[in-house]
Amino acid sequence: MADKKPILTIKNLYKSFGALKATDDVSLDLYEGEIHALIGPNGAGKSTLIKQISGDYQSDSGSIHFLDQDLAGLGVAERARAGLGRTFQVSSLALEFSALRNVMLAVQSKSGSSFKFFKSVQKDADLIEPAMQMLKEVGLEGRADIPAAELSHGERRQLEVAIALALKPKAFLLDEPMAGLGPAGSKNLTGFLDQLRHQAPILLVEHDMDAVFALADRISVLVYGRIIAAGTVDEIRGNPLVREAYLGEEAS
Repeated sequence: MADKKPILTIKNLYKSFGALKATDDVSLDLYEGEIHALIGPNGAGKSTLIKQISGDYQSDSGSIHFLDQDLAGLGVAERARAGLGRTFQVSSLALEFSALRNVMLAVQSKSGSSFKFFKSVQKDADLIEPAMQMLKEVGLEGRADIPAAELSHGERRQLEVAIALALKPKAFLLDEPMAGLGPAGSKNLTGFLDQLRHQAPILLVEHDMDAVFALADRISVLVYGRIIAAGTVDEIRGNPLVREAYLGEEAS
């Protein structure tokens, strides 16, 4: 992708918690239209890296540039407004609210208006119409009035993506979207993410290797906080260091 300019560029990123190096000289980039998967065993530092990019954690050193903007010092909300759309490893939905109302809150947040006026604008077409469009894009328009607590696990994952879409992201940070899904749910979400890349590129943290190999244009492998390999699916499948450190029998 030498002829393209990266949307997201991470260089020499470090984050330590005491003696533990959670991310250790991590560099990677994300280009328009691609899915760049980040894989590695539990405790490798994947979620820490996502939190550094999204602003939950400030890095000890290194740089993160997004659309040519240096993100140093920016918090979570500022990075979201800049166009970083994130879904979470653990659901952050308002479970007592309907699917539609969850997305309406995101639309309202994007507009910059205050949540304290939400009750008076629940019937505002400026919120309902774009929120319904986001639900339609993820296949949940028929579940708009269902409380998030009553949605299936897979539907909650779809709702999280709808919320991210409502913020009109320029890139997605997806932290284990397949977690807890059965084979059918994983297959459906894989198909959806394959189309989502055309709206904005995706940095994908995922343990489901079938999904990773089906979706990723490039893969970076993180082990003990360091990227030990990066390349295409075929390159990662055939890398003996990756096979030994992570893929094991899955690479055979």
